[in-house]
Amino acid sequence: MFQIKDKLMKHLVEISPMKIILYGYCFIILLGAILLCMPFASQDGKATDFLTAFFTATSATCVTGLVVVNTYTHWSTVGQVIILCLIQIGGIGFMTVCIAAITLTKKKIGFMSRSLMQNSIAAPQLGGIVRMTKFVLYGTLLVEGIGAFLLSFFYCPIYGLAKGIWYSIFHSISAFCNAGFDLMGTQKEFVSFTSQVGNVYVNAILMLLIIVGGLGFFVWHDLIDAKLRFSRMHLHTKLVIFLSSILIVGGTFLLFISESGGAEFQKLTLLEQITASAFQSVSSRTAGFNTVDIGSLTETGQFLIICLMLIGGSPGSTAGGIKTTTFAVLALSVLTTFWHKKSIEVFGRRMEDGITRLASCVFMIYLFMVCSVAMIISKIEGMPLLDTLFESVSAIATVGLTTGITTSLGNVSLVLLAILMITGRAGSLTMLLAFSSRKNPVVSTLPLEKIQIG
Repeated sequence: MFQIKDKLMKHLVEISPMKIILYGYCFIILLGAILLCMPFASQDGKATDFLTAFFTATSATCVTGLVVVNTYTHWSTVGQVIILCLIQIGGIGFMTVCIAAITLTKKKIGFMSRSLMQNSIAAPQLGGIVRMTKFVLYGTLLVEGIGAFLLSFFYCPIYGLAKGIWYSIFHSISAFCNAGFDLMGTQKEFVSFTSQVGNVYVNAILMLLIIVGGLGFFVWHDLIDAKLRFSRMHLHTKLVIFLSSILIVGGTFLLFISESGGAEFQKLTLLEQITASAFQSVSSRTAGFNTVDIGSLTETGQFLIICLMLIGGSPGSTAGGIKTTTFAVLALSVLTTFWHKKSIEVFGRRMEDGITRLASCVFMIYLFMVCSVAMIISKIEGMPLLDTLFESVSAIATVGLTTGITTSLGNVSLVLLAILMITGRAGSLTMLLAFSSRKNPVVSTLPLEKIQIG
Protein backbone atom coordinates (compact mmCIF):
# COMPACT_ATOMS: atom_id res chain seq x y z
CA MET A 1 0.00 0.00 0.00
CA PHE A 2 2.77 2.41 0.97
CA GLN A 3 4.75 1.44 -2.16
CA ILE A 4 1.78 2.31 -4.37
CA LYS A 5 1.39 5.65 -2.59
CA ASP A 6 5.12 6.41 -2.94
CA LYS A 7 5.04 5.55 -6.65
CA LEU A 8 1.96 7.74 -7.14
CA MET A 9 3.56 10.71 -5.35
CA LYS A 10 6.78 10.24 -7.34
CA HIS A 11 4.78 10.21 -10.57
CA LEU A 12 2.92 13.39 -9.58
CA VAL A 13 6.18 15.18 -8.78
CA GLU A 14 7.55 14.24 -12.21
CA ILE A 15 4.48 15.65 -13.98
CA SER A 16 4.80 19.33 -14.83
CA PRO A 17 2.40 21.79 -13.15
CA MET A 18 1.06 22.63 -16.62
CA LYS A 19 -0.02 19.02 -17.19
CA ILE A 20 -1.62 18.76 -13.77
CA ILE A 21 -3.64 21.93 -14.42
CA LEU A 22 -4.75 20.57 -17.81
CA TYR A 23 -5.60 17.15 -16.36
CA GLY A 24 -7.47 18.83 -13.53
CA TYR A 25 -9.72 20.78 -15.89
CA CYS A 26 -10.34 17.65 -17.98
CA PHE A 27 -11.28 15.67 -14.84
CA ILE A 28 -13.72 18.38 -13.69
CA ILE A 29 -15.29 18.48 -17.17
CA LEU A 30 -15.65 14.69 -17.35
CA LEU A 31 -17.20 14.54 -13.86
CA GLY A 32 -19.59 17.35 -14.73
CA ALA A 33 -20.55 15.65 -18.00
CA ILE A 34 -21.34 12.39 -16.20
CA LEU A 35 -23.52 14.19 -13.64
CA LEU A 36 -25.37 16.14 -16.36
CA CYS A 37 -26.06 12.88 -18.20
CA MET A 38 -28.12 11.63 -15.25
CA PRO A 39 -31.95 11.76 -15.41
CA PHE A 40 -32.14 14.00 -12.30
CA ALA A 41 -30.22 16.74 -14.16
CA SER A 42 -32.89 17.28 -16.86
CA GLN A 43 -36.36 18.81 -16.65
CA ASP A 44 -38.11 15.80 -18.25
CA GLY A 45 -36.36 13.26 -16.02
CA LYS A 46 -34.66 11.55 -18.98
CA ALA A 47 -30.95 10.97 -19.46
CA THR A 48 -29.19 13.58 -21.62
CA ASP A 49 -26.91 12.32 -24.41
CA PHE A 50 -23.23 12.42 -23.50
CA LEU A 51 -22.10 14.91 -26.18
CA THR A 52 -24.66 17.50 -25.07
CA ALA A 53 -23.69 16.98 -21.42
CA PHE A 54 -19.97 17.06 -22.28
CA PHE A 55 -20.27 20.26 -24.34
CA THR A 56 -22.30 21.96 -21.59
CA ALA A 57 -19.85 20.84 -18.87
CA THR A 58 -16.91 22.06 -20.96
CA SER A 59 -18.60 25.40 -21.60
CA ALA A 60 -19.42 25.83 -17.90
CA THR A 61 -16.00 24.78 -16.56
CA CYS A 62 -14.24 26.92 -19.15
CA VAL A 63 -16.66 29.77 -18.28
CA THR A 64 -17.65 30.19 -21.91
CA GLY A 65 -21.44 30.12 -22.26
CA LEU A 66 -21.88 28.39 -25.62
CA VAL A 67 -24.80 25.97 -25.30
CA VAL A 68 -26.69 23.53 -27.52
CA VAL A 69 -29.74 23.33 -25.23
CA ASN A 70 -31.51 26.13 -23.37
CA THR A 71 -30.27 26.22 -19.77
CA TYR A 72 -33.67 27.04 -18.25
CA THR A 73 -35.91 24.67 -20.24
CA HIS A 74 -33.60 21.64 -20.49
CA TRP A 75 -31.83 21.42 -17.14
CA SER A 76 -33.60 20.83 -13.83
CA THR A 77 -32.76 22.81 -10.69
CA VAL A 78 -30.21 20.11 -9.82
CA GLY A 79 -28.72 20.37 -13.31
CA GLN A 80 -28.54 24.15 -13.00
CA VAL A 81 -26.78 23.80 -9.62
CA ILE A 82 -24.23 21.43 -11.20
CA ILE A 83 -23.62 23.96 -13.99
CA LEU A 84 -23.23 26.78 -11.46
CA CYS A 85 -20.69 24.75 -9.45
CA LEU A 86 -18.70 24.09 -12.62
CA ILE A 87 -18.81 27.81 -13.43
CA GLN A 88 -17.55 28.75 -9.96
CA ILE A 89 -14.73 26.19 -10.05
CA GLY A 90 -13.75 27.21 -13.56
CA GLY A 91 -13.97 30.90 -12.74
CA ILE A 92 -11.64 31.04 -9.74
CA GLY A 93 -9.54 28.04 -10.83
CA PHE A 94 -9.81 24.48 -9.54
CA MET A 95 -6.46 24.73 -7.74
CA THR A 96 -7.84 27.65 -5.72
CA VAL A 97 -10.67 25.40 -4.57
CA CYS A 98 -8.25 22.55 -3.79
CA ILE A 99 -5.90 24.70 -1.71
CA ALA A 100 -8.87 26.28 0.08
CA ALA A 101 -10.04 22.78 1.04
CA ILE A 102 -6.55 21.85 2.26
CA THR A 103 -6.39 25.07 4.29
CA LEU A 104 -9.66 24.21 6.04
CA THR A 105 -8.21 20.84 7.13
CA LYS A 106 -5.28 22.70 8.77
CA LYS A 107 -2.80 20.61 6.77
CA LYS A 108 0.54 22.02 5.64
CA ILE A 109 0.62 23.07 1.99
CA GLY A 110 3.75 21.84 0.24
CA PHE A 111 5.92 23.45 -2.41
CA MET A 112 4.29 21.48 -5.23
CA SER A 113 0.78 22.66 -4.26
CA ARG A 114 1.97 26.26 -4.05
CA SER A 115 3.63 25.96 -7.47
CA LEU A 116 0.41 24.57 -8.95
CA MET A 117 -1.55 27.42 -7.42
CA GLN A 118 0.89 29.94 -8.86
CA ASN A 119 0.47 28.51 -12.37
CA SER A 120 -3.29 28.09 -11.99
CA ILE A 121 -4.04 31.76 -11.29
CA ALA A 122 -0.99 33.27 -13.01
CA ALA A 123 0.53 34.54 -9.77
CA PRO A 124 3.62 36.74 -10.23
CA GLN A 125 5.49 35.06 -7.35
CA LEU A 126 5.31 31.96 -5.15
CA GLY A 127 5.57 33.80 -1.84
CA GLY A 128 2.29 34.56 -0.06
CA ILE A 129 0.32 32.28 -2.37
CA VAL A 130 -1.85 30.84 0.44
CA ARG A 131 -2.69 34.33 1.69
CA MET A 132 -3.57 35.31 -1.88
CA THR A 133 -5.83 32.24 -2.14
CA LYS A 134 -7.83 33.43 0.84
CA PHE A 135 -8.02 36.91 -0.67
CA VAL A 136 -9.33 35.45 -3.95
CA LEU A 137 -11.98 33.35 -2.20
CA TYR A 138 -13.19 36.05 0.20
CA GLY A 139 -13.14 38.69 -2.53
CA THR A 140 -15.08 36.44 -4.91
CA LEU A 141 -17.76 35.63 -2.33
CA LEU A 142 -18.06 39.29 -1.34
CA VAL A 143 -18.45 40.62 -4.89
CA GLU A 144 -20.82 37.83 -5.93
CA GLY A 145 -22.85 38.35 -2.75
CA ILE A 146 -23.20 42.09 -3.39
CA GLY A 147 -24.12 41.39 -7.01
CA ALA A 148 -26.79 38.86 -6.00
CA PHE A 149 -28.22 41.27 -3.41
CA LEU A 150 -28.54 44.07 -5.96
CA LEU A 151 -30.02 41.78 -8.62
CA SER A 152 -32.61 40.48 -6.15
CA PHE A 153 -34.40 43.84 -6.33
CA PHE A 154 -35.02 43.09 -10.00
CA TYR A 155 -35.73 39.33 -9.89
CA CYS A 156 -37.72 38.91 -6.65
CA PRO A 157 -40.67 41.15 -7.67
CA ILE A 158 -40.94 39.18 -10.94
CA TYR A 159 -40.34 35.57 -9.87
CA GLY A 160 -41.09 35.61 -6.14
CA LEU A 161 -38.69 35.35 -3.20
CA ALA A 162 -37.24 31.83 -3.59
CA LYS A 163 -36.91 31.81 -7.39
CA GLY A 164 -35.84 35.45 -7.41
CA ILE A 165 -32.98 34.76 -4.99
CA TRP A 166 -31.89 31.73 -7.04
CA TYR A 167 -31.89 33.79 -10.25
CA SER A 168 -29.94 36.56 -8.52
CA ILE A 169 -27.27 34.16 -7.25
CA PHE A 170 -27.00 32.32 -10.58
CA HIS A 171 -26.60 35.42 -12.72
CA SER A 172 -24.27 37.16 -10.24
CA ILE A 173 -21.87 34.20 -10.26
CA SER A 174 -22.23 33.77 -14.03
CA ALA A 175 -21.49 37.46 -14.63
CA PHE A 176 -18.54 37.69 -12.21
CA CYS A 177 -17.01 34.49 -13.60
CA ASN A 178 -17.60 35.84 -17.12
CA ALA A 179 -19.48 32.63 -17.94
CA GLY A 180 -22.45 33.87 -19.98
CA PHE A 181 -24.91 31.20 -18.79
CA ASP A 182 -28.38 32.56 -18.05
CA LEU A 183 -31.86 31.42 -17.03
CA MET A 184 -33.72 34.07 -19.02
CA GLY A 185 -35.21 31.67 -21.58
CA THR A 186 -38.49 31.31 -19.71
CA GLN A 187 -40.69 32.34 -22.65
CA LYS A 188 -38.31 32.12 -25.60
CA GLU A 189 -35.10 30.12 -25.84
CA PHE A 190 -31.58 31.57 -26.19
CA VAL A 191 -32.64 35.20 -25.65
CA SER A 192 -30.09 36.08 -22.93
CA PHE A 193 -30.84 39.63 -21.66
CA THR A 194 -32.37 41.00 -24.88
CA SER A 195 -35.62 41.76 -23.01
CA GLN A 196 -33.65 44.07 -20.67
CA VAL A 197 -31.87 46.13 -23.31
CA GLY A 198 -33.33 49.34 -21.86
CA ASN A 199 -33.00 48.39 -18.18
CA VAL A 200 -30.06 50.56 -17.09
CA TYR A 201 -30.13 49.14 -13.54
CA VAL A 202 -29.66 45.50 -14.59
CA ASN A 203 -27.19 46.44 -17.33
CA ALA A 204 -25.05 48.45 -14.90
CA ILE A 205 -24.90 45.67 -12.28
CA LEU A 206 -23.99 42.99 -14.81
CA MET A 207 -21.35 45.21 -16.44
CA LEU A 208 -19.73 46.00 -13.08
CA LEU A 209 -19.61 42.29 -12.16
CA ILE A 210 -18.09 41.44 -15.55
CA ILE A 211 -15.49 44.21 -15.31
CA VAL A 212 -14.46 43.32 -11.74
CA GLY A 213 -14.18 39.64 -12.66
CA GLY A 214 -12.19 40.44 -15.81
CA LEU A 215 -9.61 42.71 -14.17
CA GLY A 216 -7.82 39.93 -12.32
CA PHE A 217 -7.32 38.98 -8.70
CA PHE A 218 -3.89 40.60 -8.45
CA VAL A 219 -5.17 43.86 -9.87
CA TRP A 220 -7.74 43.98 -7.03
CA HIS A 221 -4.99 43.38 -4.49
CA ASP A 222 -2.75 46.04 -5.99
CA LEU A 223 -5.59 48.57 -6.18
CA ILE A 224 -6.24 48.08 -2.46
CA ASP A 225 -2.54 48.30 -1.57
CA ALA A 226 -2.10 51.44 -3.70
CA LYS A 227 -5.30 52.95 -2.26
CA LEU A 228 -6.46 53.63 -5.84
CA ARG A 229 -3.50 55.97 -6.47
CA PHE A 230 -2.33 55.33 -10.05
CA SER A 231 1.27 56.38 -9.40
CA ARG A 232 1.69 53.72 -6.68
CA MET A 233 0.34 50.84 -8.76
CA HIS A 234 2.50 48.15 -10.35
CA LEU A 235 3.08 48.33 -14.10
CA HIS A 236 0.82 45.29 -14.66
CA THR A 237 -2.09 47.02 -12.92
CA LYS A 238 -1.50 50.29 -14.79
CA LEU A 239 -1.56 48.51 -18.15
CA VAL A 240 -4.70 46.53 -17.26
CA ILE A 241 -6.62 49.57 -16.00
CA PHE A 242 -5.52 51.83 -18.86
CA LEU A 243 -6.15 49.35 -21.67
CA SER A 244 -9.43 48.05 -20.19
CA SER A 245 -10.73 51.63 -20.02
CA ILE A 246 -9.69 52.28 -23.63
CA LEU A 247 -11.33 49.06 -24.85
CA ILE A 248 -14.60 49.71 -22.98
CA VAL A 249 -14.95 53.32 -24.12
CA GLY A 250 -13.56 52.72 -27.61
CA GLY A 251 -15.62 49.57 -28.08
CA THR A 252 -18.80 51.37 -27.02
CA PHE A 253 -18.16 54.24 -29.45
CA LEU A 254 -17.26 52.00 -32.41
CA LEU A 255 -20.22 49.66 -31.84
CA PHE A 256 -22.58 52.62 -31.64
CA ILE A 257 -21.17 54.07 -34.88
CA SER A 258 -21.12 50.74 -36.75
CA GLU A 259 -24.69 49.79 -35.76
CA SER A 260 -26.35 53.21 -36.08
CA GLY A 261 -28.88 52.83 -38.86
CA GLY A 262 -28.56 49.04 -38.74
CA ALA A 263 -31.62 46.77 -38.57
CA GLU A 264 -31.08 45.81 -34.92
CA PHE A 265 -30.48 49.32 -33.55
CA GLN A 266 -33.34 50.89 -35.52
CA LYS A 267 -35.76 49.19 -33.12
CA LEU A 268 -34.15 50.88 -30.11
CA THR A 269 -34.34 54.36 -28.61
CA LEU A 270 -31.17 56.48 -28.39
CA LEU A 271 -30.68 55.58 -24.70
CA GLU A 272 -31.15 51.87 -25.49
CA GLN A 273 -28.63 52.11 -28.34
CA ILE A 274 -26.01 53.68 -26.05
CA THR A 275 -26.74 51.16 -23.27
CA ALA A 276 -26.61 48.22 -25.70
CA SER A 277 -23.31 49.46 -27.19
CA ALA A 278 -21.75 49.81 -23.73
CA PHE A 279 -23.06 46.42 -22.57
CA GLN A 280 -21.80 44.57 -25.66
CA SER A 281 -18.45 46.34 -25.46
CA VAL A 282 -18.02 45.01 -21.91
CA SER A 283 -19.65 41.61 -22.41
CA SER A 284 -17.86 40.85 -25.68
CA ARG A 285 -14.49 40.85 -23.96
CA THR A 286 -15.40 37.46 -22.43
CA ALA A 287 -18.73 37.47 -20.54
CA GLY A 288 -21.06 36.22 -23.27
CA PHE A 289 -24.32 37.93 -22.26
CA ASN A 290 -26.10 39.92 -24.95
CA THR A 291 -28.90 42.50 -24.93
CA VAL A 292 -29.22 42.56 -28.74
CA ASP A 293 -29.43 39.77 -31.31
CA ILE A 294 -25.81 39.23 -32.36
CA GLY A 295 -26.85 37.49 -35.59
CA SER A 296 -28.76 40.62 -36.66
CA LEU A 297 -25.81 42.98 -36.27
CA THR A 298 -23.94 44.31 -39.30
CA GLU A 299 -20.82 42.47 -40.48
CA THR A 300 -18.78 45.45 -39.27
CA GLY A 301 -20.28 45.13 -35.80
CA GLN A 302 -19.71 41.37 -35.72
CA PHE A 303 -16.08 41.75 -36.78
CA LEU A 304 -15.54 44.43 -34.12
CA ILE A 305 -16.93 42.02 -31.52
CA ILE A 306 -14.56 39.31 -32.82
CA CYS A 307 -11.63 41.68 -32.16
CA LEU A 308 -12.88 42.49 -28.65
CA MET A 309 -13.42 38.78 -27.89
CA LEU A 310 -9.92 37.89 -29.08
CA ILE A 311 -8.31 40.48 -26.78
CA GLY A 312 -10.40 39.35 -23.80
CA GLY A 313 -9.74 40.21 -20.16
CA SER A 314 -6.63 40.24 -17.99
CA PRO A 315 -4.23 37.55 -16.69
CA GLY A 316 -5.17 35.89 -13.41
CA SER A 317 -8.84 36.77 -13.86
CA THR A 318 -12.03 34.89 -14.73
CA ALA A 319 -11.74 36.17 -18.31
CA GLY A 320 -10.35 34.57 -21.47
CA GLY A 321 -8.78 35.79 -24.71
CA ILE A 322 -5.12 36.52 -25.42
CA LYS A 323 -5.38 38.97 -22.49
CA THR A 324 -5.07 42.75 -22.35
CA THR A 325 -1.40 42.68 -21.35
CA THR A 326 -0.53 40.49 -24.35
CA PHE A 327 -2.27 42.94 -26.67
CA ALA A 328 -0.52 45.84 -24.91
CA VAL A 329 2.91 44.26 -25.41
CA LEU A 330 2.23 43.63 -29.11
CA ALA A 331 0.99 47.20 -29.63
CA LEU A 332 3.89 48.70 -27.65
CA SER A 333 6.44 46.60 -29.57
CA VAL A 334 5.18 48.21 -32.80
CA LEU A 335 5.57 51.68 -31.28
CA THR A 336 9.01 50.75 -29.92
CA THR A 337 10.15 49.78 -33.41
CA PHE A 338 8.65 52.96 -34.84
CA TRP A 339 10.46 55.10 -32.24
CA HIS A 340 13.77 53.22 -32.83
CA LYS A 341 14.06 52.04 -29.22
CA LYS A 342 15.66 48.76 -28.15
CA SER A 343 13.40 48.09 -25.15
CA ILE A 344 9.67 48.46 -24.56
CA GLU A 345 9.07 51.40 -22.22
CA VAL A 346 5.76 52.53 -20.74
CA PHE A 347 4.67 54.49 -17.64
CA GLY A 348 8.30 55.16 -16.72
CA ARG A 349 9.24 51.47 -16.66
CA ARG A 350 11.12 49.11 -18.99
CA MET A 351 9.70 45.67 -19.77
CA GLU A 352 11.80 42.53 -19.57
CA ASP A 353 13.61 41.27 -22.67
CA GLY A 354 11.82 38.43 -24.47
CA ILE A 355 8.32 39.56 -23.44
CA THR A 356 7.46 40.31 -27.09
CA ARG A 357 8.35 36.74 -28.07
CA LEU A 358 5.96 35.32 -25.46
CA ALA A 359 3.18 37.68 -26.53
CA SER A 360 3.72 36.79 -30.19
CA CYS A 361 3.66 33.09 -29.32
CA VAL A 362 0.30 33.41 -27.53
CA PHE A 363 -1.19 35.47 -30.35
CA MET A 364 -0.01 33.11 -33.11
CA ILE A 365 -1.30 30.01 -31.30
CA TYR A 366 -4.73 31.60 -30.90
CA LEU A 367 -4.75 32.83 -34.50
CA PHE A 368 -3.68 29.47 -35.94
CA MET A 369 -6.22 27.46 -33.93
CA VAL A 370 -9.10 29.89 -34.57
CA CYS A 371 -8.52 30.08 -38.32
CA SER A 372 -8.04 26.32 -38.65
CA VAL A 373 -11.20 25.41 -36.75
CA ALA A 374 -13.25 28.15 -38.44
CA MET A 375 -12.30 26.88 -41.91
CA ILE A 376 -12.95 23.24 -40.98
CA ILE A 377 -16.40 24.01 -39.52
CA SER A 378 -17.26 26.25 -42.47
CA LYS A 379 -16.38 23.42 -44.86
CA ILE A 380 -18.14 20.53 -43.12
CA GLU A 381 -21.23 22.53 -42.08
CA GLY A 382 -21.54 24.63 -45.24
CA MET A 383 -21.78 27.86 -43.24
CA PRO A 384 -20.39 31.37 -43.94
CA LEU A 385 -16.79 31.78 -42.76
CA LEU A 386 -17.61 34.92 -40.74
CA ASP A 387 -20.16 32.96 -38.67
CA THR A 388 -17.78 30.07 -38.00
CA LEU A 389 -14.92 32.49 -37.28
CA PHE A 390 -17.16 34.29 -34.76
CA GLU A 391 -18.03 30.96 -33.12
CA SER A 392 -14.41 29.79 -33.00
CA VAL A 393 -13.13 33.04 -31.45
CA SER A 394 -16.01 32.95 -28.98
CA ALA A 395 -14.97 29.44 -27.94
CA ILE A 396 -11.21 29.93 -27.55
CA ALA A 397 -11.69 33.33 -25.88
CA THR A 398 -14.24 31.69 -23.52
CA VAL A 399 -16.86 34.32 -24.35
CA GLY A 400 -20.02 32.44 -25.33
CA LEU A 401 -21.53 34.89 -27.79
CA THR A 402 -22.92 33.36 -30.97
CA THR A 403 -24.58 34.44 -34.19
CA GLY A 404 -27.05 31.60 -33.63
CA ILE A 405 -25.31 28.64 -35.27
CA THR A 406 -24.30 26.63 -32.16
CA THR A 407 -27.45 24.49 -32.04
CA SER A 408 -27.10 23.66 -35.76
CA LEU A 409 -23.56 22.28 -35.53
CA GLY A 410 -22.71 18.60 -35.93
CA ASN A 411 -20.78 16.39 -33.52
CA VAL A 412 -17.34 17.01 -35.07
CA SER A 413 -17.80 20.78 -34.93
CA LEU A 414 -18.93 20.64 -31.28
CA VAL A 415 -15.87 18.58 -30.31
CA LEU A 416 -13.58 21.07 -32.08
CA LEU A 417 -15.22 23.96 -30.22
CA ALA A 418 -14.83 22.05 -26.94
CA ILE A 419 -11.08 21.70 -27.61
CA LEU A 420 -10.88 25.44 -28.25
CA MET A 421 -12.71 26.17 -24.98
CA ILE A 422 -10.33 23.97 -22.97
CA THR A 423 -7.33 25.59 -24.68
CA GLY A 424 -8.71 29.05 -23.93
CA ARG A 425 -9.38 28.34 -20.26
CA ALA A 426 -6.16 26.45 -19.49
CA GLY A 427 -4.18 28.94 -21.58
CA SER A 428 -2.38 28.43 -24.88
CA LEU A 429 1.07 28.50 -23.24
CA THR A 430 -0.11 25.99 -20.63
CA MET A 431 -1.27 23.67 -23.41
CA LEU A 432 2.00 24.15 -25.32
CA LEU A 433 4.26 23.61 -22.29
CA ALA A 434 2.15 20.68 -21.03
CA PHE A 435 3.14 18.64 -24.07
CA SER A 436 6.69 19.95 -24.33
CA SER A 437 9.39 17.41 -23.50
CA ARG A 438 12.02 20.07 -22.73
CA LYS A 439 12.14 21.57 -19.25
CA ASN A 440 14.94 24.09 -19.81
CA PRO A 441 15.60 26.43 -22.76
CA VAL A 442 18.38 25.35 -25.11
CA VAL A 443 20.97 27.89 -26.23
CA SER A 444 21.63 27.63 -29.97
CA THR A 445 25.21 27.16 -31.20
CA LEU A 446 24.32 27.37 -34.90
CA PRO A 447 25.90 30.07 -37.11
CA LEU A 448 24.02 33.40 -37.16
CA GLU A 449 22.60 34.66 -40.46
CA LYS A 450 20.32 37.66 -40.98
CA ILE A 451 17.16 37.79 -43.11
CA GLN A 452 15.16 40.71 -44.44
CA ILE A 453 11.85 41.65 -42.73
CA GLY A 454 9.01 43.68 -44.27
